[in-house]
Amino acid sequence: MSSGHGRRRKKHEEHEEHENHERWLVSGFDMMTLLFVLFVVLYAMSKVDEDKFAALAKGMAEAFGGPVVVQPGPTPEGSVLDGLPGVIDIASAIPPDPTVEQAEIDKAAAAAAAQRAENVAAEAQEAYDELAAAREKIEAALAAAGYSGAAQYEIDERGLVVHIVADQVLFDAEEAVLRPEGREILAAVAPALVELPNGIGVEGHANHLPVTRGGPWPSNWELSAVRATTVVRYLAGEGVPQPRLTAVGYSSTRPLVPESAPNALTVNRRVDVVVLSDASAEANALLPDLAAAHQGGTP
Repeated sequence: MSSGHGRRRKKHEEHEEHENHERWLVSGFDMMTLLFVLFVVLYAMSKVDEDKFAALAKGMAEAFGGPVVVQPGPTPEGSVLDGLPGVIDIASAIPPDPTVEQAEIDKAAAAAAAQRAENVAAEAQEAYDELAAAREKIEAALAAAGYSGAAQYEIDERGLVVHIVADQVLFDAEEAVLRPEGREILAAVAPALVELPNGIGVEGHANHLPVTRGGPWPSNWELSAVRATTVVRYLAGEGVPQPRLTAVGYSSTRPLVPESAPNALTVNRRVDVVVLSDASAEANALLPDLAAAHQGGTP
């Protein structure tokens, strides 16, 4: 046997495994990578799309029906908010409670109505005072001319009505020519009318008796109308401006007293000179009540 085969081979000597002292670098790089990714995500989340933010702000303002309130001051993303009109004040943009809103509307309406009524009442009182002053002037003028009882006075929704009895005062029966007494009465009244800015309406009235058949007048309509125009012409000749004068005949359709009254024939045959109120219709509607209150002694 060869010597070579008789020798035992020596076992390979086992060396101690080499330890890697740089493994910490792998964990360190992993950590840095994770931190980098985290910061990238945070940075991306912190960036606001300005166009989308502006659209959101506008949409919320329109949805809530409120204004966009500007609240100045620095913000972390000032560049994002600089181009916007402001941020939305959601609390003020929320619609109010309909019940509360209706109550406020009703309260405001009631206050406005009360103020309106107060204004109308003041206007009516002023109109009444002016008409009462005109009545006193006319009454004093007639008294000075010796015709103290020739007229009756009334303040209604039209204004001051001066009732002048036509029969045996202004005109003879079925006549439209002024009597001398009628001229004197109108001459006394005219100066007071000239001083007034109001319109003057002259109304002719007849009693319920028909005109004489075959006479100069077909009916009381023509007679009452011509008597009214006769008075208008005389007042115009005394200086009352013609644009302020009107004439109308009512025949027997507007009696002052009932036909059954003892004085119906003389009282209803009359000419009314009406000093027209220039106040509003609402204020004029209050004039009769004011006149009744003053006649009753109420201040």
